[in-house]
Amino acid sequence: MAVSMTPDRFEELVGDALDLIPPQLAAAIDNVVVLVDDRNDEDPYLLGLYHGIALTERDSHYGGSLPDTITVYRDALLEICGSEEEVVHEVAVTVIHEVAHYFGIEEDRLHELGWG
Repeated sequence: MAVSMTPDRFEELVGDALDLIPPQLAAAIDNVVVLVDDRNDEDPYLLGLYHGIALTERDSHYGGSLPDTITVYRDALLEICGSEEEVVHEVAVTVIHEVAHYFGIEEDRLHELGWG
């Protein structure tokens, strides 16, 4: 059964998850916007999505680019959780997972590290 949660509370959990990023890494994050949306139109079961150019792939042509985005999909996450504690955990995993993509860490490696 899906967890019910206000949008404000969910956004608070996303902020809490961002606070889990070590300060040295957080300081390296530049030109990224974190958004919350209900669902991804193309894949309604997707929990999060990084859209942009990974830090490891940026070159001199990157300057002046629009911000990269990390989108966390609220309804998809609430749907897979049975308690608020599960939501807290899944939001943290999703946010860390998408931030890792910003740093150029690929899907396979994230699964190896337990952030899949």
